[in-house]
Amino acid sequence: MAIPEIEFLKPVLALVIWTCVMWIWMYALRLPAFSKAGIKPDDARHPGTYSEKLPPHVRSAADNYNHLHEQPTIFYALMFFAALTGGGDNLSTLVAWAYVALRVVHSFVQIVIGSVALRFLVFTAGTFCLFFLAGKEALRIFA
Repeated sequence: MAIPEIEFLKPVLALVIWTCVMWIWMYALRLPAFSKAGIKPDDARHPGTYSEKLPPHVRSAADNYNHLHEQPTIFYALMFFAALTGGGDNLSTLVAWAYVALRVVHSFVQIVIGSVALRFLVFTAGTFCLFFLAGKEALRIFA
């Protein structure tokens, strides 16, 4: 059963807000680290030229912020496609919230824990949420 678009799109807004939080977190870590390492802003104009001078968790925060602009673009497209074509239902909304939760967990694992294996597991679970949403939409539209 279709649900109101506003309810269906709340996970999209939540992930946008999380991306904004990550921007703040990234710079809260980076600016002091740049200062401590003696890195001038102009020295950082090319990504990677200064990374060896920064602690891993500081680099991870920047990497995570970038990751929130990669795979989630598929999530945004799927959600808006479904909302605009009448595909937003309770199950898809639940899966969308699961995707957002997994992206938040992914951020914490990447920055705080640092375990690549655990991060990959969380990333894969989120990817399966996207596969489910895409498959469900494909079946609805093409079947």
